[in-house]
Amino acid sequence: MFHKIFILSLGIFALTGCDAQKKVKTDKNTPPGSANTTMTKPKDQKAGIIYLNEGENKFLKEYQMNVTFTGISEDSRCPEGANCIWAGVALAQVQVMGTATRPITLNLASMDHPARDYHQSADFNGYTITLQDVTPYPKTDGGASALTGKYKIGITIKKEEKPSGSTTK
Repeated sequence: MFHKIFILSLGIFALTGCDAQKKVKTDKNTPPGSANTTMTKPKDQKAGIIYLNEGENKFLKEYQMNVTFTGISEDSRCPEGANCIWAGVALAQVQVMGTATRPITLNLASMDHPARDYHQSADFNGYTITLQDVTPYPKTDGGASALTGKYKIGITIKKEEKPSGSTTK
């Protein structure tokens, strides 16, 4: 008799727990597995630039693409108030994934420098993704290491143009 009551009470607790989980998911109004994901529509973009905070993930419905700004791997830009020989470059790592493709990480630089293999643009899934802006700028007191986790980038995405004289089969 004791076993039947114990099993019945466990069943009731399990069903109550399932109901509570359903309420939490509907209250958040986000799809499961997308804790830091936002949907971006063209009206959220300013002058065609899509802004992402470090670690932020956005699904771009217009391009059927998921974009994640994973971080800055290098920031050698000249700090504010300092005199430098070279302006330096910031290298942003952006992970992109189309609706029918696997994720790929693009290294986008704040300026083109082919000798060092820095490119401001990269092609993905028929689109050209270009890094337009990296903020904040390093300061002389803390340098780039003080900015970890505080970076924000601006990217543009444009449809790749095919050469006018080519033919496709």
